[in-house]
Amino acid sequence: MTTGGPERPLYGIPGAAAAVRDPGRAALSDVRYVCTVDKKNALRVGALAAGTTLMMLLMSSPALAVTPDDGDDPGPGLSVIETLGLFVLAPLAIFLLIAGLVWVLDGSTDREPKAKGKASAKAKADAKA
Repeated sequence: MTTGGPERPLYGIPGAAAAVRDPGRAALSDVRYVCTVDKKNALRVGALAAGTTLMMLLMSSPALAVTPDDGDDPGPGLSVIETLGLFVLAPLAIFLLIAGLVWVLDGSTDREPKAKGKASAKAKADAKA
């Protein structure tokens, strides 16, 4: 029993016809899907993530930052310049300091990109000659 059209190789095997082997089953096609995602599992994971997030938001209490608690002594607030300096410029300066120290104190002498394959062997032979 064949599919009725021109015979195609089955799984790349020449001479094997793409026939319906079992009643009620479709013929094997040349299309293969790799790493397909099951829609049911994707919807289940999405619903679980959304439900968990929603429950966390609903169960959490508001911060109530407007009403002070007993013993609060907040002190003066920061200006815009102080905030930018503390949360933007200070971390950037620390990062640049660490990167500069690594660059200066790095003891490696090999800064040239390495050639790969036969070209590197030929270059070494030419350099020694």
